Amino acid sequence: MNEVRAVEWGAIAGIAVVALGMVLTPGPNMIYLVSRSVTQGRRAGMISLAGVGLGFLVYLAAATAGIAAVFALVPEIYLALKLVGAGYLLWLAWKAVRPGGNSAFAPRELDADPPGKLFLMGLVTCLLNPKLAILYVSLLPQFVNPQHGHVALQSALLGLTQIAVGLAGNAFFVLTAGSVSAFFTRRPLWQRIHRYATGTALAGFALKIAADRSRAALAAS
Repeated sequence: MNEVRAVEWGAIAGIAVVALGMVLTPGPNMIYLVSRSVTQGRRAGMISLAGVGLGFLVYLAAATAGIAAVFALVPEIYLALKLVGAGYLLWLAWKAVRPGGNSAFAPRELDADPPGKLFLMGLVTCLLNPKLAILYVSLLPQFVNPQHGHVALQSALLGLTQIAVGLAGNAFFVLTAGSVSAFFTRRPLWQRIHRYATGTALAGFALKIAADRSRAALAAS
C-alpha cells in the first residue's frame, strides 16, 4: 500500500498549484516563449518549448537524487528548505504586485532562428532560470512525506506533475501569444488584475508552507 500511496493527492494538487502560479508569474521561460511566438510564430514557440521541457527533466533528474540524499543524511535541513521555499514564494508574490512590475505579455522583439537554435535556446533559458533551481531544491521537498518512504519516487512523481503543469501552461501562452499579448496591451487594468491575483495566490501558499510545522517535525523525528 505504501508504494501505491507514495504521493498523496493533496501533495500532487499542492505542487500543481505552485507550478501554475509560477507559470503565471513572468519569468525567463515565459517571456522568451511569448516573445518567440509573437515574433516567429507558434511553431517556433513550440520548438522552443520542447527545449524548455528537456531542461525541466534535467532539473528533475538532478533534484530527485539530491532530495533523496538530503532526507537520508540530513533530515534537519527540512526546516531550512521550507523557510527558503516560503521566502521565495513571497518574493515572487512581491514581484507580481510591486509598482511598475513587468508583464510577460509585453514581449521583446527577437531575430528569427532555425529550429536547432530555437530548441537550444529554450533549453538554455530553462537551465539558467533561477525559479526552476529554487523550485526543485527548496519547494519540491515541502510536498514529500518521509513517513511514506520512497522519497526519490515521491520527488519524481511530484516533479513530473510540475513538468506537466509547466508545459501545459506555457503551451497555452505559446499558442495564444499574439491574441493574449494584444488583449493585455489594450487593457492595462486586466494586466494589474492578473498580477495581483497571481501574487495573492503565491503569498497565500507561502504562508501556508511557513505555518505548517507537521512535516518539519516528522522529518526531524
